[in-house]
Amino acid sequence: MSASCAVTPSVRTELSRRLTFPAQTRRPRNKCEISRRGFAVRGIVASGVSVMGGTPPSPSSASQTLQGGERLAFKPEGYNFWEWRGHKIHYVVQGEGLPLVLIHGFGASVFHWRYNIPELAKKYKVYALDLLGFGWSDKALIEYDAMVWTDQVIDFIKEVVKEPTVVVGNSLGGFTALSVAVGLPEQVTGVALLNSAGQFASESSRKREEEAEETVLTKFVVKPLKEVFQRVVLGFLFWQAKQPSRIESVLKSVYVNAANVDDYLVESISKPATDPNAGEVYYRLMTRFLTNQSRYTLDSVLSKMTCPLLLLWGDLDPWVGPAKAEKIKAFYSKSSLVHLQAGHCPHDEVPEAVNIALLDWLSNVVTEPSSPELSEV
Repeated sequence: MSASCAVTPSVRTELSRRLTFPAQTRRPRNKCEISRRGFAVRGIVASGVSVMGGTPPSPSSASQTLQGGERLAFKPEGYNFWEWRGHKIHYVVQGEGLPLVLIHGFGASVFHWRYNIPELAKKYKVYALDLLGFGWSDKALIEYDAMVWTDQVIDFIKEVVKEPTVVVGNSLGGFTALSVAVGLPEQVTGVALLNSAGQFASESSRKREEEAEETVLTKFVVKPLKEVFQRVVLGFLFWQAKQPSRIESVLKSVYVNAANVDDYLVESISKPATDPNAGEVYYRLMTRFLTNQSRYTLDSVLSKMTCPLLLLWGDLDPWVGPAKAEKIKAFYSKSSLVHLQAGHCPHDEVPEAVNIALLDWLSNVVTEPSSPELSEV
């Protein structure tokens, strides 16, 4: 596996042209923001699956039917693989019809859509892919930023889907879906967000680290000591986060209805974290990606987007509450908002409600045209 993953200049240049990153302002955090510290301790589990890929849960546990109806079956060997810039990317595809692309949240995988894929596939051709560094995709030891996953999904739509599509994302996958819609407007005809990550420019409280003047003392003394300390602390947090008892406890704190916090889910979280590169990717994400996420703001993306937007929001999310959904709706006029009595992962906590709302929105936003392309109503 390659140790680097270069981002295609043309894609990055085009997206950079479309996105404007406003200057950051300093103000106290509000309750809509996910703090880096809280995300490191709790978000890695609450997004649905632990950090990185590995061996899926045993087929016996997948044979049961829990709340949410029909469930995606696990395959220990995975479903399908696509090569992207020298890395294996795992994805699932089911159904026929207009394409939908599902993007998981931070730390999750395609299996977090376990109750959505079978139902949506009854009417649409559903794709779900593991982002690089997560799930059954390669755990590349690269410098991660939001644009890596944006470029990955854009290329996936171009090379695998090959048709206009609606993109659906949860948490980190939500912000990725928005930036994909900006980077590929001719093929993304709609976006649905479930408790999306991302901040408005006015909410950001951190300055870019690259703008700070770096002294000799900082470069050769402070930074090396800081890295050693971070590795020790984050190594412990990673070990703690993958313990089954801890996983169950944290999931129950963000799933308001804990019925789907079952052995199936806990096992699917604990097993992937045994991958040899899981700890190192976790460290890189915690120390590099999360410290730079404020560079990319919701208003900079939404101001460039043109397609319809659906907000499916778990109002009881302890991290990303309904105030953010209301703010997005007020900012972007072509949006619809559905409130759900759920936490951070409504697609797994209340999958039937999510499926119904998504299918209803799709029936009004897209139609089956005579040509192979989607059209807006």
